[in-house]
Order: sequence, then C-alpha cells, then structure tokens
Amino acid sequence: MSSWDLQGKTAVVCGASQGIGFATAKLLAERGARVIALARNEDNLKSLIASLSKGPHKYFAVDLADTESLKKILPSLAQEQIHILVNNAGGPKGGPLLEASIEEFEAPLRAHLVAAHLLVQTVVPSMKASKYGRIVNIISTSVKNPIPGLGVSNTIRGAMANWSKTLAGELGPYGITVNNMLPGYIRTGRIESLMGSAAQKSGSTVDQVEEQWIKTIPAGRIGDPAEAAEGIAFLVSPAASYINGINLPVDGGRTPSL
Repeated sequence: MSSWDLQGKTAVVCGASQGIGFATAKLLAERGARVIALARNEDNLKSLIASLSKGPHKYFAVDLADTESLKKILPSLAQEQIHILVNNAGGPKGGPLLEASIEEFEAPLRAHLVAAHLLVQTVVPSMKASKYGRIVNIISTSVKNPIPGLGVSNTIRGAMANWSKTLAGELGPYGITVNNMLPGYIRTGRIESLMGSAAQKSGSTVDQVEEQWIKTIPAGRIGDPAEAAEGIAFLVSPAASYINGINLPVDGGRTPSL
C-alpha cells in the first residue's frame, strides 16, 4: 500500500459543494477514502456524490454558520469511524476592519471557528480509537501576512490558526495531526468575487485586476483548486504522519514571509 493511499479511511470534507472543498472531496475519493461531504447546496452535493469513485459516500446539507442545524447532524457523525476532517467554509466579505460591524464577525466566527471546534470534538474520539487522525483547516495566507481590505477575514483566519496550533499540541500524542493549508490565489468563486470587488473599486476591468494580481505571484498564474487539493491530500495521508502544527501555503510563492 502506498503511503499516499487512503483506502479504508473515512473523510469528512466541509464546503465540498464547490471550489477547493469540491476538488478535495474528489481527490480523497480517488485515493480510496470514503467521503462524507458537508455544504449548504444540496443539489451540488448530490452531483458531487454521484461523481465520486469507490463509494459508498454520503452527504449532509448544512450551513456551517447555523450552529443549531450543525449540532443536529453531529450525533450521526459521531457514529461514524472518522479518520480525516477537512474544515473549510466560505470567506467573510471584504472591507476595512474599522468599518466592520460586530454583526459582521458573528456568522463567519460560527462558520469557521465554532463549526470546526464542534466537528473536532465530534470526530476525535473515533480518531483516538483508531490511532489515526488527520485534521486540516483550509484558511488563508493572511495568517502569515494580513491582506489589506479583508479585515474580518484576517481576524477570523488568525483565530483559526491559533486554535489549530493549540490543538496540534493537545492531539499529537494520540497520533492525530492538525495542520492548515493556506490557499493563495486559487481560481474559485471566492477569488472571482474578490476580483470583481477590486475592479469595481478601482474602475478597472476584472481582467486588468487579474493581470495585476498575477504579477505578484512568482509562478506567474492563478492556481487551480486541484493543486490546493493535492496539498490537503498529502497532509491527510499516512506519508505526513510526522508533520503537525504547520501552515502550508499553496500560493505559487506569493506569500512574502517565511
């Protein structure tokens, strides 16, 4: 068996109906994992599950920002033997931090930190029992360098990174690793939305904004969701058993810090 093989593993993938979450669910299934997909859009989830190989896979349609709805599916997840958890939720809306209302922090905090915490508490017992656990949080390169104009996002992502690092220390002795994948400019609905907002503010076209953004990337292009998924697939694999508590940028070299 390859050290990348996920045969016999069950993976919970959040935000699996589109973008990086969708690509991750597809790749983990290709590597042999059984996937339990979580997202809001049930039609997209049905299409995802139908497209996955080597089932049986399943899904739960749930809004991660709706904590009470999330709590209702936790007992079902607790009955599963979960080996892998990929925490992922849509990014908060952009704008200067000083202009953000308190209410604008609440839903993103629930969708990211609260949801991830509840899911970890639910799946860790089965990870401990199997002596295999991989938790990967899809956050942002802003945890290394805050991104101007994404005040709420910078704040929430930073909280996630510190929560994750703390958990890595607590869960390491049980054979459970906790790591973060930091996507840079990846071609998803999120990046298209941010490009659109930047174009509107600057009076430029979306193509002009994309051209300017690409100039900041040493790789010279926008990344593909499948490339981000490859980083996650490595971190959740047996091959990554001694990698714990790290931030892995998948950004074409854009992040200026070490």
